[in-house]
Amino acid sequence: MAPSGKAGTALAALREDLSGEVYAPGDPGYDEARVVFNAMIDRRPAVIAQCESEADVVTAVRFARELDLPVAVRGGGHSVAGTALADGAVVVDLRRMHGVTVHPGAKAVRIDGGATMSHLDRACQPYGLATTGGRASTTGVGGFVLGGGTGWLDRRFGLAVDNLLGVDLVTADGQCVTATAEDHPELFWALHGGGGNFGVATSLTLRLHELPVMSIAFLLYLPEQGPEVVRTYRDVIEGGPPEAGGAVIYLTGPPDDELVPEHLVGKLLCGMLLTYTGPEEMARKLAEPLLGIPHEVELVTEIPYADLQCMIDDPPGMRNYWSAEYVTGVPDPFVDVFCARAGSMPVPSGTQHILFPQGGAIASGPAGYPVPYRDAPWAVHPFGIWSDPGDDDRCRQWVKDVRADVRPWSTGAVYLNFVGDEGRDRVVAGLGEENMRRLGEVKREYDPDNVFRFNHNIRPR
Repeated sequence: MAPSGKAGTALAALREDLSGEVYAPGDPGYDEARVVFNAMIDRRPAVIAQCESEADVVTAVRFARELDLPVAVRGGGHSVAGTALADGAVVVDLRRMHGVTVHPGAKAVRIDGGATMSHLDRACQPYGLATTGGRASTTGVGGFVLGGGTGWLDRRFGLAVDNLLGVDLVTADGQCVTATAEDHPELFWALHGGGGNFGVATSLTLRLHELPVMSIAFLLYLPEQGPEVVRTYRDVIEGGPPEAGGAVIYLTGPPDDELVPEHLVGKLLCGMLLTYTGPEEMARKLAEPLLGIPHEVELVTEIPYADLQCMIDDPPGMRNYWSAEYVTGVPDPFVDVFCARAGSMPVPSGTQHILFPQGGAIASGPAGYPVPYRDAPWAVHPFGIWSDPGDDDRCRQWVKDVRADVRPWSTGAVYLNFVGDEGRDRVVAGLGEENMRRLGEVKREYDPDNVFRFNHNIRPR
């Protein structure tokens, strides 16, 4: 049934005024428009406004305020918590706003709020330029950056927020604000980790870095080699330069991958990805200790960064539950615990058991932003992804078990883009208790009614 009275009149006006499409329950296309990356999320917004411009965003936000409706913001729709959707809310859907403008002379790039990593990376690739992006090409740039932003390049170029130069924002009262280090500096500070709490980011400007060549060493081992692989990878990274990064990843041998022999498909494997922001010969030299461990698959090559970003893309339409712990180090007892938990990982599935290095430019970056996980040298990321709802309990429990296993080494801090709704204490852990009052004061100034609350929420103070 179509809305009547004030709501019906306002909705009719929104349909007329918006350049993009407007969907309400019952409209053809509504169900398709509310599908997000995590198939566990099934929510029914009051209205989905697919915006094509900043003016459309202003119109959609003002429509929501007129009807006293909360606002959810959809960029890439990749959040494990499904924060792009909310029951009864107005969804400001930015996916039609995905332009990218590269300024090679200034080594800067302007990205529209609905762009994904693929849009960003492909636009920068021809210039031999890049900036820290997420590890999946389908991730939305806006949510990724404003949440902190960690990826394959962070040890060399810093966290994504360390490269943030400016944000164009539509605030809760429908006003357009540009936040930089000079203009609205408190808001700009809060956007370095505070996510979508303060408004709708219609565009972001990021610093770019020269990246003429990128190389990888990718090896797959039988799982019993895992402890030796993790210890060796630890030593390579801790003794190596910030140009080196990557991860150790327990995974299921994927089908339809020409690298993986048929007898390993569907089986638990230990993977090692060594990334290197330089030529192949340097990557190979660094990887020699890892190449010396018996392995089943080997790929050492130069690769365009934009192609690397697609290497471990997780498919849409799957069920997702993730979490993370940032740890003080990777001593041998930790290695044993981490590798043992791989034995109970749901296999076969898309689930991954991941250990990322930090350090380098992450640790040496600006200390004042609300990203308290910066100082942790390593991160554990249990990444649950599966298809059968009957496996929900088993897969979620495995993720929780990983966290419990490594908690003795935890710093207590966490990258909020890696977690769903894990309670208020985890939000504080992700932003830093010492930052919460200051963030709450910024929230009070720009969103005193907490209109933007479908996120890792900061309450107005």
